[in-house]
Amino acid sequence: MSGLGWLDVSDLDFNALLLLEPLHAAYLSERQPDAVMGTALAAHPAVSWYLGQIYPPIQAYLDRCLVLANLHPTPEELRQAELSVLDTMQDWLIYVLDPAGYDQLAFLAWDDDSLLSMADFRDKVVLDIGSGTGRLAFVVAPYARVVYAVEPVANLRRYLLEKQVRLGFENVFPIDGFLTQIPLADSFADILMAGHVFGDDFDAEYAEMQRVVRPGGLILLHPGTNATSESAAHRFLIDKGFEFATFEEPGDGLKRKYWLTVQK
Repeated sequence: MSGLGWLDVSDLDFNALLLLEPLHAAYLSERQPDAVMGTALAAHPAVSWYLGQIYPPIQAYLDRCLVLANLHPTPEELRQAELSVLDTMQDWLIYVLDPAGYDQLAFLAWDDDSLLSMADFRDKVVLDIGSGTGRLAFVVAPYARVVYAVEPVANLRRYLLEKQVRLGFENVFPIDGFLTQIPLADSFADILMAGHVFGDDFDAEYAEMQRVVRPGGLILLHPGTNATSESAAHRFLIDKGFEFATFEEPGDGLKRKYWLTVQK
């Protein structure tokens, strides 16, 4: 079990994987094939078919898992395999099943001033990349001219729209996109911000952030790196000229936040 503690998977049907999206399948395809996944997939051919349809490159991973499968598990063995797989996907599943529950997780209760002190958001065009449930977007919305909440998961975009209505903001617009594929013009934004999304492809992500922010604009990152970690992401950002400070994520300790003024 992952121990993430975000979602109780004990009552979930394995068919919940039919709610995953291509980006999830892409991440899944990078995992090491194993018998547990194979056993669960062999008992749920519709899930295997669906994953192959939404992200064809995953097929090699699926095939290797199925070769390792226990094709005749007891009901108890099958359920244990299902739960083991579901547990490794707590973060993906909470996005598609219970975004309101994600919105209440303790680590998101950081001090709003940690973000607001980083820039003057008044009358700015702001991009929130990987917006999730809008933790960053709705902090700056009272000040910004407009906030584009760029989020690739459809159910999270739906939740963002519902939250926008509930909170009464008319200047927050959820749109589809990724940190490496932001569907907006060059030099579009005054400020780009992102939380917990930087780090899958350093060069491509950095290039895309530079592209969409105007000269003199700001890039603000909260990538979730520990304050004492000398990670590859930290070294990359420092090499690119980012400055950094620390802030407290409740229950998860000190984290780093980074900022850079765009020069081009």
